Amino acid sequence: QVQLVESGGGLVQPGGSLRLSCAASGTIGRIYTMGWYRQIPGKQRELVAVFTVFTGVETTNYADSVRGRFTIARDNAKNTVYLQMNSLKPEDTAVYLCKGVFGGRIYWGQGTQVTVSS
Repeated sequence: QVQLVESGGGLVQPGGSLRLSCAASGTIGRIYTMGWYRQIPGKQRELVAVFTVFTGVETTNYADSVRGRFTIARDNAKNTVYLQMNSLKPEDTAVYLCKGVFGGRIYWGQGTQVTVSS
C-alpha cells in the first residue's frame, strides 16, 4: 500500500508563487508515473504536470495552461514530487491532487487547496 500526502497549498495573490509537495510512503516499488492534477468545481479533473518513466527514460508533460509557469520535479531519496507554481493566476484556483502509479496501481492523495485571489 502507498499513501500520498500533499502539502504546500494556500492563498496567494495573482502573480505569486507556491511550491506543492507530495510525499509518498509505503511500498513504492516501481514508479511508472507521478504527477499533479487539479479539480475545479464544475469542470473535469485535468492534468497539470506529470512525469513518466519508461525503459529508463523520463518524460514530462504539462498542461498548455501552465507550461512555462509550473515546473514538476522529484526527489527520489525522499520519495517526494514537487510542483513549483509561479505567476499564479485566478484560474489556477483548484484542489491540487497528487497521483502516482506504483507497481501497476493508481494512488491519489487527498488534495491541497490552492486559491489565487486578491
